[in-house]
This record gives sequence, C-alpha cells and structure tokens, in this order.
Amino acid sequence: MSLSRRCSRTACPRTALATLTYVYSDQTAVIGPLATYAEPHTYDLCADHAERLTAPRGWEIVRLAGEYVEPEPSHDDLLALANAVREAGRPRLDAPPAARVVGRPSDEGASGAVETGRRGHLRVLRDG
Repeated sequence: MSLSRRCSRTACPRTALATLTYVYSDQTAVIGPLATYAEPHTYDLCADHAERLTAPRGWEIVRLAGEYVEPEPSHDDLLALANAVREAGRPRLDAPPAARVVGRPSDEGASGAVETGRRGHLRVLRDG
C-alpha cells in the first residue's frame, strides 16, 4: 500500500506534488498544490511535469504555487496504514490451503520449499 500518489503521466514513477485541472469554459489550465483527494477530472503531476507543462494554443496556464513540496503524512494516512497491516495479519476463518511444493529441485535456484500457510499476501514456507 502506498501512501503517496504517483504522477499521472504515462511511465512516470515519481511522486505527485501538484494537481492539474482544466477549466474548459475559460480555456485555462490551473496547476496548484497536490489536492487532498484524487478527483476524476484532475491530474496529479510530479514537480518536473508540473513545471514543464504547456497548454494548447490560445489557452492560459495559471500556476498557484511556485515550489512543489511533498506533503507530510497525516494522521489519517498513518491510521489507514495501521489498519491495512492489522487486516493482513488477521487469521483467515476458512480452512488453510494444503501444503504444496514451491519450485522443483530441477529448477535452477529453486529451493523445493513447501508452502505451509499464508499471512495476508505472504507465503509461509519450510524446507521440503
């Protein structure tokens, strides 16, 4: 689970620090600090993409902030992370999966470990 949002630009792995909103009726692109919540008609941008953004001919760009800084984690972010960890560690009520061999001894680098259970998205293994 990631607490930060990523840049909306394709293949950009950087953290979003600004939000872009288009006001079509005014032919204006507005770039400001990262919005509190991701909205469907806005775009989150990293600092590089926010600073280099160009608008179509005849459009105006309004920049609401000069520097883009990463927001500090809030109490809500930390609470959401704690809840996710707690949920992942909670035992499941359904029957545990049957043990199975993970990898075959003939595979290069395979350990032949046996899966004995799961803890959230993690597998519990023992040597087989």
